[in-house]
Amino acid sequence: MNPSINPDNVVGVIDHHALQSKTIVTDRPIYIDIRPWGSMSTIIAHTFITHNRRPAVGVVGMLLCAILSDTLNLQGPTTTEWDRLMVAVLADLAEVDDIQFLASQQFKAKSKELAGLSAHGLVNGDQKSFSFNTDKFNGDIGFAVVETTDDAVIIDRLDKLLPEIVACKKEKELSALFLAVVNIVDLKGTLLICGPTELSLAKAAFGEDAEVTKNSTLMDLGTLVSRKKDYIPAVTRAIKGEWEKPINRGESTVDLGSLGKLEVDPLDPYQRVQRKGSILEKKKGEHFKVVG
Repeated sequence: MNPSINPDNVVGVIDHHALQSKTIVTDRPIYIDIRPWGSMSTIIAHTFITHNRRPAVGVVGMLLCAILSDTLNLQGPTTTEWDRLMVAVLADLAEVDDIQFLASQQFKAKSKELAGLSAHGLVNGDQKSFSFNTDKFNGDIGFAVVETTDDAVIIDRLDKLLPEIVACKKEKELSALFLAVVNIVDLKGTLLICGPTELSLAKAAFGEDAEVTKNSTLMDLGTLVSRKKDYIPAVTRAIKGEWEKPINRGESTVDLGSLGKLEVDPLDPYQRVQRKGSILEKKKGEHFKVVG
């Protein structure tokens, strides 16, 4: 749970993800509603209906767009019949005639926003950590996801993203950190790999035969696009299987004090955060190289 949230103020949890060890611990019973559906907003919409309550138009719009986003316009692998049903109901309440057009406009707007984010914003924007404790491995694995209609725009910034992944991994004391770039139109995924640990774990999780390019920093994930359904289950199976963390950890061993500082550009109207002065910053023409 985000450290800025006071657990004493939490009165309930509504979610569509598996419970993790670090999710939440409370001193008193709270309301819990967790269902294996494609979106938390599907659960909320269903609750409105079962309580015979009609949500305000603005709430209807937010719930509808949230479900379309979570389920990749009902095309993602986590989509359920409940998601499809709630989208149909919400679209009727909001008087939306063309759901495909709404989804396409929403995805375009999201991709435009992502294209303007700094490397720090992309790596930290949609990032979750997962804890593991097995006979061979004990630690936290971070997994960030960027969903866009134009994955090439994000991947072209590889030389900026990889140093930021390493810096974030070090700052958060993660054993490994991945960033998956998902094309939400073509439904394909690409994994960014910042070091030997990530390369070793990715091969164990997604197959030794998975295509790896750009000095072993990019892995083609094919049609795997969901962190909840595709990525984390595969990583979990690998860690609970025979995978062991490699000894050679490459550039992941840089000193924390050498990672530079996060600064807000005073001339940026959006106040985007960027990292300045990192030892990992590459000169033009230089590239990360992962050995493993």
